[in-house]
Amino acid sequence: MENRWRGEVGVVIDGQTHRMRLTLGALAELEEDLAEPSLMALVQRFESGGFSTRDVLALLCAGLRGGGVQMDPDALGQAEIEGGPMRAAHAAAELLARAFAVQQ
Repeated sequence: MENRWRGEVGVVIDGQTHRMRLTLGALAELEEDLAEPSLMALVQRFESGGFSTRDVLALLCAGLRGGGVQMDPDALGQAEIEGGPMRAAHAAAELLARAFAVQQ
């Protein structure tokens, strides 16, 4: 999927392509939901490979909300993500990385 804004990440859920992005509000919710003291701690969690499936679901749900789609973690956990769990984890990590990429 081509990104019109660098912060967007595409994911196919149940056969439908969605654009995800992390808004400032979503990032604040992630800190609280994932019990991290800061965004940098969350980034480090992903960089170190210490993330959980719950982390992936939370990030994807936040990204979907930022892209205009409401989906709770339970529904997303039951959905078919094209590429499976590894694609889901990759999309979550990419979403987080792009949220901090410097725009040019």
